[in-house]
Amino acid sequence: MQKLGSELLATNLGHIACFHLNVNLLKSIERVMKKNFVLKEFVLISLITSLWVNISELVRYLGYVRPKMQEFFPYILEMGKIWDIQILAVWGFWDTLLTCLYVFLFWLCALVFGNNLKSIVISGVMSWAFIFVLYWVATANMLLAEWSNLFVVLPLALLETLVASFIASRLYVRYNSKLSR
Repeated sequence: MQKLGSELLATNLGHIACFHLNVNLLKSIERVMKKNFVLKEFVLISLITSLWVNISELVRYLGYVRPKMQEFFPYILEMGKIWDIQILAVWGFWDTLLTCLYVFLFWLCALVFGNNLKSIVISGVMSWAFIFVLYWVATANMLLAEWSNLFVVLPLALLETLVASFIASRLYVRYNSKLSR
């Protein structure tokens, strides 16, 4: 009987400890959720950040990728053509998606870690890995680009994502007091 009583006591203490952990977890989640996502700020910060993203994409493409692709596919006469309305529209859509991802991922990291260097690095590296590393490794793996291109393109893309995250960080400091430093 005494053994049963001590087992019940241990079980109840375990439940109390678990309940206490759950309450603390819920309080942490509630604290994070109070830092609301503000669409107006997100759009404004994305638009400003997109200036850097568009410049970076064009410089990387025109300065390195386009000449390499034209060299790699000499039999495709239209390879690397950019000044076409359809191609420019696709580029605009692509850059908009990139910028929104950079800014949103930074916002998420800033909610968890604060608006600091850690959030900038994590969001920049994650964006880089899940967009550019996957894209360029898949492209080279399908023999649509030379593997050696990755040693130039990927560092340039990493610079783009880190700078975009840094820009988002500074703009959130300016426009959103809810993302603390």
